[in-house]
Amino acid sequence: MNSIRRFSAALMIAAGLLSAVAARAEILPAPQGDVILTVSGAITNTNDDGLARFDMAVLDGLPRHSFATSTIWTEGVDTYEGVLLTDLLKALGATGTNVLAKALNDYEITFPVADATVEGPLLAYRANGKPMSIREKGPIWMIFPYDDVEAFRTEQTYSRSIWQLDRIVVTE
Repeated sequence: MNSIRRFSAALMIAAGLLSAVAARAEILPAPQGDVILTVSGAITNTNDDGLARFDMAVLDGLPRHSFATSTIWTEGVDTYEGVLLTDLLKALGATGTNVLAKALNDYEITFPVADATVEGPLLAYRANGKPMSIREKGPIWMIFPYDDVEAFRTEQTYSRSIWQLDRIVVTE
């Protein structure tokens, strides 16, 4: 009788784990529109054969943040809206220690996952309420609140402010 109870308990645990996996898979729906960001590497939540692909609707399903800042590449102060890199990595169950960010023109930069904080960077996909075109540094610009945090006004941070971002690889 004890072996039946153990087997039954094991089945219940397995069912619970399968439910948890299924629930996690629902967190990241498949894109229906044009894919503007692909994340690969050391991530556990995917929506396409080991990749996490995002269209605007999937990005909008993640926690959104915004801030106003000036930049060395634009004039005046603009308001940027998007998802914090730290929130994206959390949603994907990222387990790596580095982020490799790549742009449409193959510019790339690598930095530690630990540098993705609640202060920034923001993966901005809207500027002043409108989607950013490629000409306007979109579809995604990894941007920091330069005006609010003096520590972000450095050459290192500027080099991480990658526009036309379309790929991220989380590496060990």
